[in-house]
Amino acid sequence: MSRPFKAGSLKEVGIINTSEVHYNLPVAKLVEKALARGEGVLTSNGALRVETGKYTGRSPNDKFIVDDGEFSKDIWWGKVNRPISEESFHRLFNRLTAYLQNRELFVFDGFAGADPDFRYPIRFINELAWQNIFAQQLFIKMKPGEQTDFKPYLTLIAAPTFHADPELDNTNSEAFIIINFSRRLIIIGGSHYAGEIKKSVFSTLNYLLPQRNVLPMHCSANMGPEGDVALFFGLSGTGKTSLSADPERFLIGDDEHGWSEKGVFNLEGGCYAKCINLSRENEPQIWEAIRFGCVVENVVLDPHSAEIDFADDSITENTRAAYPIEHIPGAIIPGMAGHPTAIIFLTADAFGVMPPVAKLTGEQAMYHFLQGYTSKLAGTERGITEPQATFSSCFGAPFLPLSPLVYAKMLKEKIARHQTDVYLVNTGWSGGPYGIGKRININYTRAIVRAAIKGHLHSVEYDQEPFFNLMIPRECPGVPREILRPENTWKDRQAFQEQAARLAGLFEDNYSQLEFKTAKIG
Repeated sequence: MSRPFKAGSLKEVGIINTSEVHYNLPVAKLVEKALARGEGVLTSNGALRVETGKYTGRSPNDKFIVDDGEFSKDIWWGKVNRPISEESFHRLFNRLTAYLQNRELFVFDGFAGADPDFRYPIRFINELAWQNIFAQQLFIKMKPGEQTDFKPYLTLIAAPTFHADPELDNTNSEAFIIINFSRRLIIIGGSHYAGEIKKSVFSTLNYLLPQRNVLPMHCSANMGPEGDVALFFGLSGTGKTSLSADPERFLIGDDEHGWSEKGVFNLEGGCYAKCINLSRENEPQIWEAIRFGCVVENVVLDPHSAEIDFADDSITENTRAAYPIEHIPGAIIPGMAGHPTAIIFLTADAFGVMPPVAKLTGEQAMYHFLQGYTSKLAGTERGITEPQATFSSCFGAPFLPLSPLVYAKMLKEKIARHQTDVYLVNTGWSGGPYGIGKRININYTRAIVRAAIKGHLHSVEYDQEPFFNLMIPRECPGVPREILRPENTWKDRQAFQEQAARLAGLFEDNYSQLEFKTAKIG
């Protein structure tokens, strides 16, 4: 049973005179609150369905870090990390806390980091009940007895209905996501998209963990019956969640992990799966995870049956499902495991020229890690209506407060020390570019991943392709030979070569223009 939370308990972050504050309400009670407040409706399978309005994806141009002089000297300033002054932050923060006075609020105290040696206590203060459910399901809950001594290292306040004034607050729009490292505070407003909560915490951990010799990674992870660990790096929509939710393996986590001297550990306690075109056949574990306790964003329901139409993208392609990792059978709880034996770099290539799988040398692994190529998929960010070629360092540049070289050097050292195999896997298009070719069958991709993890690609012969110098296996169990060489799937070989040369040129251009100047990683 939750206990009353006195209004004065929030005074330390400037929130006073609140009418009612609910502290660590059980999910069932939060669902009741969300329904009573008109925040969402129940689907036929018991999930809570909500809409996020104008913002159906992250809004990178509205993310800021407070430039306070003390912490800012280490920040990778530029397009990713935009500064906002302390004065502007305090002015906006004071208006936000005044707005929250005498409003019903929902508080969740939990942790980021499954490893107790590296976890951070976080207090989430939410204006909306459903976003408090999101926080509870995505992060790690306290065990009995931990509430008494809980002291937050970080506080996050999310008030979607509070809007910034760009002229007054020096923001780019009514939406804002601001990290203040000196005050250990994150404030979010103007956007209902819950992914901002998740990713702002991840961005903060990407600053904190390297100081403790822990590599934070935008990747999913799973473990086989024999203890072999695999990591899956990739941007949203490339298949991190789907491929890590393998019935033959045990899920560690679907999106964010740390790699310490002890091994890999999940930074979260739940999953945030993209569910456009989700099917029971191809993704049975995710399908079954969408039930009571799960929050689904921007899916379309049948008005009579309340069943979800996963194929309907009329609101957005970036439909999402947030659920606790306990909803995945056999998930490892707490999410801790040993050092990885295999790393998979995932890319959804809209050009249709990258091979389904290639084995990378150590130098190639660093090159592709710093490039972070994929196709930005529709709906993941505002304004993206069709796939576009994009490069995102470390497969997660929007979440890196430090230079990508910091993370790349750490990864190189760990790969070398633990002799980890690295593969590049294309989950995108084959037989032509987006609009002409077809997306690679996920069952073929699963077969490729299993072969790579189990070492079945160690003994096969390889061919080197001319555009990226990638080593492509001549065969892979469970995969037709003809699709392993992408040019074999194109009707027009000349068109393939032109398209491959074009993408290779984009790789070269991007690498020469990287903001951190790509110093040699030693």
